[in-house]
Amino acid sequence: MSDLRQRFYIEDSPVRGEVVHLENALQTILAQRQYAPAIQILLGEMLSATALLASTLKIKGRISLQIQAQGNFKWAMAECNHLGEIRALADYEEDSRFADAQDSSTVLATLTSPVLFINIEPEHGERYQGIIALDQPTLAGCLMQYYDLSAQIATRIVLASTAERSGGLLIQLLPLNDDEEQQWVDEDLWPRLTMLTETLKRDELTDLSAQEILYRLYNEEEVRLPEAEHLKFSCTCSLEKCANALIQIGLDAVKETLEVNNPIEMDCQFCNKRYQFTAKEALSLFGEHLS
Repeated sequence: MSDLRQRFYIEDSPVRGEVVHLENALQTILAQRQYAPAIQILLGEMLSATALLASTLKIKGRISLQIQAQGNFKWAMAECNHLGEIRALADYEEDSRFADAQDSSTVLATLTSPVLFINIEPEHGERYQGIIALDQPTLAGCLMQYYDLSAQIATRIVLASTAERSGGLLIQLLPLNDDEEQQWVDEDLWPRLTMLTETLKRDELTDLSAQEILYRLYNEEEVRLPEAEHLKFSCTCSLEKCANALIQIGLDAVKETLEVNNPIEMDCQFCNKRYQFTAKEALSLFGEHLS
């Protein structure tokens, strides 16, 4: 049941959906840094959300959600690519309000001037960035409003997380191609599915398998399940990217850094992997040599 994304279809209808369950990957990500309970829950929901949204894209690339704000909470981000590789990170100052949490609303209620970005980065093609209003009590509510107003696709999303497991469910009513398709669609189907989806409890979403969740919700519908996809934690850091970062700051800055720290050490905040560059290695990036 750990770290899976299960697509499903309601037979003979324009309805599709996904169920996400994260456990090992979530624990690996949260173990990288010491997060307050509310931040753990927010990151868990963001990870499940990005895994759900990534499944709706028909491109090779990655999608990320990023919350930025002022005050004690600075930012949080989560991303998922087309291979099902996920990672997440948050930066904040200690706040007593983050100690107890049931869902993302605990954090969202404390944010000052918050903005939620959705970034879509294809391997080939132009990058897209959308801005989502954070004016709903929960992250799921904000994302549903985005789909309703911007994407104009009827969507329902449920998210839940603990420090051990997170889960998410997305169900969408896809646009029909023509009037002929409209004739055979059950007009009561979407209202019925929406009502059933709203009965899903938080502990069911985190503790039950996708098959159990779908049976409990939609057992009177003909639900088709393709093979589930595996999700996993993966970081995109590399020695090459660190070298490019040094090149970007310039030779003078690298020389100043070497005077203080030799070798230069660079840590990845996502996975805590450490990269080192000796003076010889750092200077060689600019065609320079030690005298």
